[in-house]
Amino acid sequence: MNKKQAVMVMSFLYEYFKHPRKIGAVAPSGKNLSRKMMKPINFDTAKVIVEYGPGTGSFTKELVAKRRPDTVLFLIEQNEEFCKQLSHEFRGEKNMYLIHGNAEHVVEYLKAYGFDHADYIVSGLPFTSLPGEISDHILNATKKALGDRGEFITFQYSLVKRDFFERYLSINDTLKEMLNLPPAYVFVMKNRKLAI
Repeated sequence: MNKKQAVMVMSFLYEYFKHPRKIGAVAPSGKNLSRKMMKPINFDTAKVIVEYGPGTGSFTKELVAKRRPDTVLFLIEQNEEFCKQLSHEFRGEKNMYLIHGNAEHVVEYLKAYGFDHADYIVSGLPFTSLPGEISDHILNATKKALGDRGEFITFQYSLVKRDFFERYLSINDTLKEMLNLPPAYVFVMKNRKLAI
């Protein structure tokens, strides 16, 4: 671990102990999980990608490296300290909007920049530890933001929230990443198609 990585881990730990229910993990996601989260994304066709709770930028780095230059990337982060770090880390990055706000307002953020939906929403939010009402608001907003074709990609450390997710969206795939600490499950979801 280099000095920069060590500082990021210490910062993450500090924020975790300050806000354990909002952070949900004691360390940033590892590279294997970050890559697994990118697997469902078609970067050739994605025009708008949203990331919920980028934290110190583990998934963001992969998104930036893989996206096309004209793909618009929205980062929605509630934690002020993480926002400062992300702003510094990705300064000068084109077609990227860092929003200090809440995922439950994703539709308003998209509209403010002239978009009616996201092609992909990648989430690092700890749904297991978030209050139920907030999770409800986020998933209702996510449904609207995805439109007919968008996909929601999130990870959890257990399958306990699977039934909860299925109340809102259709789970198309579940990927397992055993090399992450702790091992994680990646859920790939879409809006249900209406029967004709």
